[in-house]
Amino acid sequence: MAIQAGVGLSKNKSASQAGYEACKGAIDKAGGKKPDFVVVFASSSFDQKELIKGVQEASGNAAMIGGTDAGEITNEGPTTKAVAIMAIRTDKIKFYTGLGKDVKKNGARAAGQAVAREVKEKAEKANDSLRTFVMLPDVLTGNGADAVRGVLDVLGEHFPLVGGAPGDDFLFEKTYEYRDGEVVSGAVAGVGLSGEFSMGMGVRHGWIPIGIPMKVTKSDGAVLHELDGKPAISIYEDYFGERAEELRKEPLARMAITYPLGLKVPGYEEEYLIRDPITVDEKGSITCAAEIPEGSEVRLMIGSKEKAIEAAEDAARRLMKEFAIDKTTPKFVLMFNCIAREKLFAQKANDEIQAIMAIIGKDVPLLGFYTYGEQAPLGGETRNKEKINPRFYNETVVMFAAGE
Repeated sequence: MAIQAGVGLSKNKSASQAGYEACKGAIDKAGGKKPDFVVVFASSSFDQKELIKGVQEASGNAAMIGGTDAGEITNEGPTTKAVAIMAIRTDKIKFYTGLGKDVKKNGARAAGQAVAREVKEKAEKANDSLRTFVMLPDVLTGNGADAVRGVLDVLGEHFPLVGGAPGDDFLFEKTYEYRDGEVVSGAVAGVGLSGEFSMGMGVRHGWIPIGIPMKVTKSDGAVLHELDGKPAISIYEDYFGERAEELRKEPLARMAITYPLGLKVPGYEEEYLIRDPITVDEKGSITCAAEIPEGSEVRLMIGSKEKAIEAAEDAARRLMKEFAIDKTTPKFVLMFNCIAREKLFAQKANDEIQAIMAIIGKDVPLLGFYTYGEQAPLGGETRNKEKINPRFYNETVVMFAAGE
């Protein structure tokens, strides 16, 4: 049977019909028989339970994970207010799903541990060993970096995980996560993959540093209080000459699309972790989309459409390098692409998708979504275990491919 995958898309106004149509379309393209696994990314505008009922009906209650998004991505490019589904049928890969609930109540790290533990226990019960882990963590109710830590607590600090944080059509109010027909909010959904298959990951953002490095002298999780002993907002005031009051009137998040913060990663001189500033308070403290630890080095970053596309192409080439080594080809691709990148590209967002597909192959089934954060090993490393160091990102394009 090998690996067969197909992607379907629907914009039907009926949630159940949209789920059914997209899933049926994906199954037809994957050979027409019941799939072994289904991945679902959908607009939060749908009735979520009705949507998943339609998916389950079409798939014959196949195993699945998924979540709401800030836009869907397929081979045809980006879209919104739709449901996009990948159906996979294979005897090469086994899929073990898990769900870590109550991120807000128990903490993101505990939810990450719970989803990884469930997946690991299922694999062990089947006398199987996991090769990679795909995670979809809600980051509106908890720290995405902590969710990553929780998974690694269970699977090992150098385990190759990949994924993206669900969205809600750029509303930043409430996301939903799916697992095997279950629909929840404030959770971490995940799936572990085992079996005989080749895989590759690509990770890049394309933003470059400007200005001088500054040290984080006071922070609390995702709240950045001070840089070099001054209010955090000074990094923007010094560069743009605007007072903090003006930055509060015009949401800082708009500026962050082009000018985010870059967090230096010790030992990785060529790359920064991007952190999105969201809001600034009356004291000049900046709340970011993910944590910025005290003692770390931060720089202002600048982005452009040209550099962002170059980075996406680099990520695709990095992914394909793994298949060249194995002398195999990718059979499906999952993409986790930050919503900030879509906003940067505006009407030309499809340029990035097509540039990637030109490298991977236009006929390779692609499913992705615009995220509120991404997860992957630094540099997309999957082979050298000691160099596999998963992190939580913003404004980054992340890809995972499996093949034979």
